[in-house]
Amino acid sequence: MTRPRLILAFAVAFAVLILAPAFLHQPFPLNRLMDCGDALDLLTPLVMLPLYWLLFTDAGRRTRGRRATLTFLVFGALWILGQGMHLSANSIGNLMGHGESPTHNLVHFYDEVLSHYIWHVAIIGMSVILVVGRREPEGSAPPTSWAVMAPSGFLYGFTYFCAVNEGGTVPLGLPAAIVIPAAILVTRRGGARRGNLTTFFFLGYVIALAFFVGWFARWGGFPEFSEKGII
Repeated sequence: MTRPRLILAFAVAFAVLILAPAFLHQPFPLNRLMDCGDALDLLTPLVMLPLYWLLFTDAGRRTRGRRATLTFLVFGALWILGQGMHLSANSIGNLMGHGESPTHNLVHFYDEVLSHYIWHVAIIGMSVILVVGRREPEGSAPPTSWAVMAPSGFLYGFTYFCAVNEGGTVPLGLPAAIVIPAAILVTRRGGARRGNLTTFFFLGYVIALAFFVGWFARWGGFPEFSEKGII
């Protein structure tokens, strides 16, 4: 069973590295064309991909097959591609400001559309890879550590909701938040324990779904936070 502290470290890093850059608009001292959020975002794949790998292998204690490993690498590459494209295009877009030129439109497409969908497909795909085949037979593992899974799941779910809503990928992210926990419930009918990692993602997506429902109830749709002046 995946160690609770590793899951908590993953959830905290996921939240900080995805949410914090949006609030760090101060010029970066080493290159004032960048802001501090850009500099922090350079660390995102360097921190998150190793954490994904540690979860994937249970910190080296679990051997995964060739097919699962190749799938992990594909989604890992997509994760890095989407995040890197977003970082660079967003930084350039901030420097350019608003406009309607072909260059502005292309930067906007890379920043707000293509990069977000690639990145969020990878985030969803990585979570699916991490839970597939992770059911533990009854009696083979200690009980789920709810004291750690509850806050970890909340952090993941809230961050996922924020990323999807502000990223404009609700047509992708909302169905995933419904299908993934539903699939976990269906595959648990055989009497197997979910384990910490599966419980973490189950809670995370259920919490994200609750935020989606609440946001829709408040606004009658899914306006981005920036459209409402929140960020």
